[in-house]
Amino acid sequence: MAVSTSANSKSQDGAIARVLEDVFGLDSLRPLQAEAIAAAVHGRDALVVLPTGGGKSLCYQLPPLVTDRLTIVVSPLIALMKDQLDGLRLLGYPAAAAHSNLSPQEKRDLKRDLEGNTLRLLLVAPERLFLEGFLVQLAQLEIGAIAIDEAHCISQWGHDFRPEYRRLAELREVFPNVPFQAFTATATPRVRDDIVQQLQLREPEVLVGTFDRPNLTYRVLPRVDLVDQVAEAVQRHPDAAAIVYCISRKDTEGLAESLRKKKIDARAYHAGLDAKERTDISERFREERLHVVVATVAFGMGIDRGDVRLVVHAGLPKSVEGYQQETGRAGRDGLPAECLLLYSAADAAKWRQIMERSAGESGSPPDVLAAQLALLAEMQRFATRTTCRHAMLSRYFGQEYPHDDCGACDVCLHELEPVEGAHVIAQKILSAVARTGQRFGMRHVIDVLRGSRTQNVVDRGHDQIPTFGLLKDVAGSTLANFVDQLIDAGDLLRTDGEYPVLQLTMRSKELLTSERQAVLVLASKALEAKPERTRKSKRRGSSNPVRSSDGDGAMSEPSSDPLSEQLFDHLRSLRREIARELGMPPYIVCSDVTLEQMASERPRDEQGLLRIKGIGPKKAEAFGERFLRAIREFGAD
Repeated sequence: MAVSTSANSKSQDGAIARVLEDVFGLDSLRPLQAEAIAAAVHGRDALVVLPTGGGKSLCYQLPPLVTDRLTIVVSPLIALMKDQLDGLRLLGYPAAAAHSNLSPQEKRDLKRDLEGNTLRLLLVAPERLFLEGFLVQLAQLEIGAIAIDEAHCISQWGHDFRPEYRRLAELREVFPNVPFQAFTATATPRVRDDIVQQLQLREPEVLVGTFDRPNLTYRVLPRVDLVDQVAEAVQRHPDAAAIVYCISRKDTEGLAESLRKKKIDARAYHAGLDAKERTDISERFREERLHVVVATVAFGMGIDRGDVRLVVHAGLPKSVEGYQQETGRAGRDGLPAECLLLYSAADAAKWRQIMERSAGESGSPPDVLAAQLALLAEMQRFATRTTCRHAMLSRYFGQEYPHDDCGACDVCLHELEPVEGAHVIAQKILSAVARTGQRFGMRHVIDVLRGSRTQNVVDRGHDQIPTFGLLKDVAGSTLANFVDQLIDAGDLLRTDGEYPVLQLTMRSKELLTSERQAVLVLASKALEAKPERTRKSKRRGSSNPVRSSDGDGAMSEPSSDPLSEQLFDHLRSLRREIARELGMPPYIVCSDVTLEQMASERPRDEQGLLRIKGIGPKKAEAFGERFLRAIREFGAD
C-alpha cells in the first residue's frame, strides 16, 4: 500500500524532532528554522535570511541526518569551517571539510570518506570547488543538497561582493537536479532578488527572519576622546569579550597600545600581521585567554564566541549590512550586549578615498563603485539621525519595527544631551571658516578658535582676526566633534581629496543670520560611569529557558541568586579545562546559556542533564559526569 504524502510528512517531522533531540540536545526550533529544514528535507530550493546568531547553520546541518544523503556547504572561511567541524564531531556527526590547508593525509581521508559514502556534511571553500577536478569527483556522488553560506557575497549590490562567488552559478550545470539553499545574515530586498537570480533558484522558499536583535543596546556617540571612550566601554563589561573595529591597520595598533597603557590587555589584529601571530591572537580569544581584540573588520568572521558582550566601532563602518553583521557578533547567546559606534564625519571621507582608490586599482565597473558609495551614504545617515536605532535597522532591511521606544539605544535611553549655547558656538565656528577664507582644514580652524599661536596661524595673520580665541575654553576634541555635527547637518562642507578643507554651504547663512537655530549634542556624563546591565552580576539568565536553538534573544530576567553566579563561574572554569583537553574553543563545548541553566537548575543525574539546552546524548556521554560531579561538589561545600 502506498504511503500518503501526509503520512510521509508526519514521519519526516518525527525524524526531525528525534535528530534535534538526540544529536543537538534541543527540543524546539526557532522561528523559520522549521520551514528552512522542511524545505531542505523535501528537496526544495530556498533563500534563508536569518540575522547573526539566528541559527542558520542548524538549517543545513540537520536535514542530511534525516534524508541520509550528503549536503555540500559552500563556506568562505577556513576558521569557520574548523569550528563547525569541531562542534559537529563532538556531537558524533559525520562531517568533513575541503580547503587549501588540508594535509596530504587529510586529503586521503577525505577521498576515502567520500567514496565510502560515510559523510553527511562536506564544508567546501568556494575556490576549492573549481580546482583539481573536484567538481568531477563530487558529481559522481549522490548529493542530497547544496547549501551556500554567506550568500550575499554573490551580489554586487551587497556589502561584501566576492567575484569568486559568481562562479557558484556553474554548480547548476553540474548538479541540475540537486536542490539549492542559500543562507545569509544580511540582505536587503534588492540583494535577496539578486541572490535568487545569480544562483538560478527555482521557485524558492524565501524565508526572511526578524532582523531586530532586542538583546543588543545600540549607541552612536560623537567621537571625542577615542581611547577614553573605548576604555570606559570595556570597563562596563568586566571579564567579558570585546571586539573593537577600526578602519585601518595603523589605527588598530595605536588603539591597542593605548588601551594597554590603561591596564587593558588588548591586542591588535589585521591582515598585515604574519600568519602565526594572527592565529595566536585568534586562538587566545576563542579560548577565553584574551578578552579584548582591536581589529580590522576581517576579525570575528568564523569566531562564534558566545560571550562577546561589547562590539565597538572606532570608526564608521562602510555599510549598514557590515554594521549589522559586525554588531551581530555580540550577544550571540541571546544575553544582553552593547554595540557602540564612535563616529566622526571624517570617517566617510576616508572610506570614499579607500573605495575610489581600490576601484581604480582593481578596474571595477563604475556601477560597483556607485553601489559601494550608496551603501556608505546609508551608513552615514544611520549614524547621524537621532531616531530609534532598532527601528532604523529594521526598516533598512525592509521590516517595520513594532515599538515606539526600544529602551535599548542611545536615542530611546536619552543619552545624548543638547549643548548649552550651541547656536552661538556654531556661529563662531562658521565665522572662523569664513574669516580664514574657506581654504583650511578642521585642525587649522580649531587652532584659530582656541587661540593657539601655531606657526601656520601666525604666518597667515589668523591670530589677528576677530574669531581668534573665541572658543579657547572648549577642548579641541570637542570642537572637532561640533564641526562634524555641522557637516552632518549640511551647515558646513568638508571637501574630498587628500587635504580636505572646510567651506560654507547654502544653509550656513541661515545659522549666521539666526534664521535657524543650531543644535549640538554630547553624550550624557552619566553614561561614563554607568554600570552596564550586562555586568557579570547582572547577567540576564533564565531559571528555566526553553531548549531552543541558539541566540533567540528572549531570555528572562536574571537570577539574583549569588550561589548560581558562583556556580556559573565554577562551571565556566571546568568548561575551559575540558576545551583545553579537546583542543577546541570553550564555546564549542557548550554555550554560556547552557552553563546558566545548569547553574540555575543544578541537575543531579544524566536525565536531568539531558534536559539542559544544548546537552545531547553525545556530550552527556563525553563529559556530562564531570559537570554533574562539579554541581554535586559545589552543593556539598
